[in-house]
Amino acid sequence: MVTDPIADFLTRIRNAQLAGHRLVEIPASNLKKRMTEILYDQGYILKYKFEDDTKQGLIKIALKYDPQTKQAAIRSLERVSRPGLRQYAKPAEIKRVINGLGVAILSTSKGVLTDKQAKAQNVGGEVLCYIS
Repeated sequence: MVTDPIADFLTRIRNAQLAGHRLVEIPASNLKKRMTEILYDQGYILKYKFEDDTKQGLIKIALKYDPQTKQAAIRSLERVSRPGLRQYAKPAEIKRVINGLGVAILSTSKGVLTDKQAKAQNVGGEVLCYIS
């Protein structure tokens, strides 16, 4: 049993990159599916596929590497809000990740959004993670 599924999601991606894997499989949920779509839209992963099985389903993520240096596209994945200490931010309080080069993922009343989308829609929410 996993007590923090978002931290597990980020850790699986981080560990797969450190091991040099091309593909990582993660148990699915609607929140993780939306986070995967954001990672793809921001250019951090190569491809993704949602598969249904007899249980909760799987997310298959093809990781992205630089062809010359073999370095991963995702430099860091940092969990911000935790089950023991939730971190919330108003639209004006949302921090920029690496001066706007990174992305913060927020869970808002309008769904799971990036920091830029949340500021544009003027909504705050729980800061799930920082990606750079």
